[in-house]
Amino acid sequence: MSVSQALQRTVLVAAAIVLLAGADWTRFRGPNGSGVSDEKPLPLRWSTSDGLLWKTALPGFGSSSPIVLGEKVFLTCYGGYGLNRTDPGKIEELQRHVLCVDAKTGRIVWDKVQKAEGREREYQSFITQHGYASSTPTTDGQRLYVFFGRAGVFAYNLDGDVLWKASVGDGIHDWGSAASPILYKYLLIVNASVESKSLVALDKATGKEVWRAEGSNRSWSTPAIVDLPDGKQELVLSVQGKVLGFDPATGKKLWECDGIPDYVCPSVLAHEGVVYVTAGRKPMSVAVRAGGRGDVTQHNRLWQITKGSKVPTPVFCEGRLYWVDQTGMATCVDATSGETVYSRRLEIRGAGDKAYASLVLGDGKLYCVTRQDGTIVLAVGPEFKELARNDLGDESIANATPAIDHGRLFLRSDRFLYCLGK
Repeated sequence: MSVSQALQRTVLVAAAIVLLAGADWTRFRGPNGSGVSDEKPLPLRWSTSDGLLWKTALPGFGSSSPIVLGEKVFLTCYGGYGLNRTDPGKIEELQRHVLCVDAKTGRIVWDKVQKAEGREREYQSFITQHGYASSTPTTDGQRLYVFFGRAGVFAYNLDGDVLWKASVGDGIHDWGSAASPILYKYLLIVNASVESKSLVALDKATGKEVWRAEGSNRSWSTPAIVDLPDGKQELVLSVQGKVLGFDPATGKKLWECDGIPDYVCPSVLAHEGVVYVTAGRKPMSVAVRAGGRGDVTQHNRLWQITKGSKVPTPVFCEGRLYWVDQTGMATCVDATSGETVYSRRLEIRGAGDKAYASLVLGDGKLYCVTRQDGTIVLAVGPEFKELARNDLGDESIANATPAIDHGRLFLRSDRFLYCLGK
C-alpha cells in the first residue's frame, strides 16, 4: 500500500468514526438540542407484536429522556417515595436511580442509587405530573453528567462510579426541577433557576465552579449553544420576560431581548444564528437574531406571535418550525416571518394536558409522544398530514422526549424503557 493510499484510508476511517459518533444522541433532544436526526430509515408503525425490539421495566418513575452512547442507554428515575398519589410514603426515603441499559438487549447493566439529602418538595401539586427525575443526563463519551436539582450535579464514569458531586444551590419549588445540563468545551453548564436563580458553569473534570451568571428567573428551560455566522458561539437562555445571551466561556452577559412574560419550560432552539423561544400560559413565540450587544429588542427581534407551546420545544426543518403543545395542538409556522402555515388539533385521549414530550424529527417524520395515548407520527411539510398512530398497550404515563440512534427509537414512560426498530 502506498503512502497516499494509506493516508486516504486513514482519512476514510477517521471520517467513518466521526459519522458514527455523530449518530449518538448524547443529550436532551440530541445534537445541540435540535431534536433532529439525519438517520434513515426510522420506524413508522409499531405495536407490542411488531417493531418492539425490547421493553424493560424500570426500578422507579421519571420523566427524563434517555440518551445513547454507542450501545449504552443512560437515563434516570426515582423511587422510595412519590410513586402513589394517595399514599406517597415518607419523603426521607426518596432516592434517585442512574441507569445504564444495553441498547441491543434492554438488559440493565448497572443501577446506581443516590439517596436524597436535605429537604425536597413534597409530592403534591404540579410535581405529581413529572416527579423527581426530570432532567436528562448528558455525556462527553468519557463521563456521564446528571442533575438532580438541590441534591446536586453528579459526574459518573461509564461504569457507574461517582467521580464528583457539586451543588448549584439549595432552592426548591412546588413544580420541582427539570432543566437539563449541556456541555461546552471543558464546561458543564446548568440552568439552576430553581436552586439559585443562576446559570452555573462547572469544570467537567472536577466539578469546580468556573462562573455563575445571575438572573435566571422562573425558568425550567435548557439553554443552547448558538453558532454565529462569524464562527463565534454564544450561550442563550430563555427566562421569564427575557432572552439572555452570554459568553459561554466566561458567563459575561452580552445581550438581552424582551421574551416570554411568563414562566418558561421549552428549551432554546437555534438555527443559523437565529434563536427561537416559546412558552406561556398565554401562548407566545419570539425569534431573535443572536450576536448583538446590550438590549437588542428593537433591532434583533425578528418577530413575535401569539402562538406557542407551554412545555414542549419546537423543531426546525426547511425553514419551518413545528410543535405539538400541551393541549394537543399541532402547529407549523414560517421561521422567517412567524406566519402560521397550519394549526390542527389532534385527537388525543386522556385527562388534562395531552403532551409534555418535545417533537423529534427524522426520516421525514415528526414523532409526537403523548402522555396517555401513544405516539402520533406526522409528516414534515407545509401540509398537515398524520401518518400513523402507535400504541404499546400499557397504562403508563409518557412525559419524556424520545431518543433516535442507529435506526432505533428509544421511548421512555414512567414505568418502562422501549426500543423500537427493525
